[in-house]
Amino acid sequence: MTPEQIGERLRAARQRQELTLSALAERVELTKGFLSQVERGLTSPSVGSLLRLCEVLDLPVGELFDANPAPLVRAAERSPISFGGAGVDEFQLTPAGERRLVVIQSDIAPGGGSGEDAYRLGSDAEFVHVLLGTLDLEVAGDAYRLAAGDSLTFDAGAEHRWRNPSPSWPARVLWVIAPALG
Repeated sequence: MTPEQIGERLRAARQRQELTLSALAERVELTKGFLSQVERGLTSPSVGSLLRLCEVLDLPVGELFDANPAPLVRAAERSPISFGGAGVDEFQLTPAGERRLVVIQSDIAPGGGSGEDAYRLGSDAEFVHVLLGTLDLEVAGDAYRLAAGDSLTFDAGAEHRWRNPSPSWPARVLWVIAPALG
């Protein structure tokens, strides 16, 4: 799913709610200009901002991404997704219609991450496993530095944010969220 397609779906949800850009901007505490850029696919919001948008628009996060009804997801067919942040390429490894859990691969550029705003998910549990590089993760005020091979399980409802602290090396991380984001 491209930023343009996500922006189109957000715009459609806003219009279904009969909200102006100004009204939505006020409710999610973002600028009207920024939201306009998101809707046109010119920029991506942080993870926290995207989740706030979905909450205000009564839009399940999963509806932002293409559905793949087959249980097998081949590497060449996996869906690129964008939860926002900076310097992050993400792919959903489970079919979009899967409700029990979702697995996301994040390829994080040096210094990239979820953004300054901590966010929380509407799921029960979140598991992160570092495949390559290093990940700094803050969960409910506790800081963790995870290296390749390290894993952490935490309450998905706890405020959290993350970033690749390396100035020169990328990181690759797997996230498992259960149940899948509605």
